[in-house]
Order: sequence, then C-alpha cells, then structure tokens
Amino acid sequence: MKFILGTKENMSEYFSEDGIVIPVTIVSVPPATVTRIFEKSKDGYNAVQIGFGVQKKQRLHKAQLGQMKGGSYKTLKEFRLKPTDTSTVKEGDVIDVSTFAVGDKLQVSSISKGKGFQGVVKRHGFAGGPRTHGQKHSEREPGSIGGGLRTHVPKGMRMAGRMGSDRITQKNLKVIFIDKENKLMLVKGAIAGKRGSLVEIVSR
Repeated sequence: MKFILGTKENMSEYFSEDGIVIPVTIVSVPPATVTRIFEKSKDGYNAVQIGFGVQKKQRLHKAQLGQMKGGSYKTLKEFRLKPTDTSTVKEGDVIDVSTFAVGDKLQVSSISKGKGFQGVVKRHGFAGGPRTHGQKHSEREPGSIGGGLRTHVPKGMRMAGRMGSDRITQKNLKVIFIDKENKLMLVKGAIAGKRGSLVEIVSR
C-alpha cells in the first residue's frame, strides 16, 4: 500500500506520446515524514501516521510537539492498513512522490469547494417552473413539498440548503506523469476542491 499527502494546484492538459490530450490535475507532493506506527496488538488497529507541511513551533502545543516527535508539521494524518496490506516504513522515514509510478491506480480524497446556501435548481438540478401559467417570479422555486395525502414533509425531501464543503473520495484515478525534481504528480481527471486543498492519495 502506498500513501502520501499533497495539495491541489490546478488543472491542465497532458499530451501523450500518441498525441492524445489527457485532462489532468496537478498535485504538489512534498516529502512527508512518518511520525508514528500503530500496531493492532498495542493500539487496537494497524495504521501509519505521517506529518505534512511546515509549521512554526510557537503555534503548537507541547502535546502536539510530543506527538510529532520533535517536528513541527501543519497536518498529521493516519492511513489505516488492512490485514492484507504490507508496509515496511518505520518512524522517521521520509515518503516522497517517487514512491508512486506512472500507471498506478489511485484513491483520492479531498474537501470540495464550499458554495454556501443554495436553492434547489443549483443544488439538485431542478428545472424550476415555466414563466407562463400566470407566474412571473417563481421560475426557480421548488414547488410542492407535500404529497397530497400526507400531513408532513417526507423524510429525505430535496430542498434548498448548504452545498459543498463535503469530503469527496474518487476511486480509480490514474497517475499520468511524475516530476520528481519539482515534486509534482499529474493525475488523470478532476480532483474535488479549490487550489491549495489538502489531498489524500492512496494506492493499493
């Protein structure tokens, strides 16, 4: 199992050797340090914790510094290991983009863009009502939320509300190109989130 953290940069195009244009997301993947190994016999589960990014030590509590083994990272993230997964990393090891190879299938998780409070047309794709039939200002209204026979709103009724800022996991993404010198990875397709969003990358 391979894993690392990165930040989303932007989308671009990659031209393959056959001349095919592939839409890609550029992910910046600086080195990460293994800060702790969790074992089932001692902690109840198997996992690897890594530290990502650089943080001023003055901004961290003493307990956080102790957990980071003297380092000062912006983010600590655990990657759970299945019983069938094998990992040879040890505390203090550095993981970088060279861990991955072109063609690896990835599972990528990130937080999508927050869009605030939105109506049903944008949030759920409702068509809205026609301007005819005597209405002028209700093209984007949800319409009836009852059922005719009920005296309550059914559970799960699609309505207006907060949209975005959700954890999105995308599977079967593919590594197209790896730039070891600039610590970049090109992933086929789109990854959820804005520029600078934290991205969790796993390959099994």
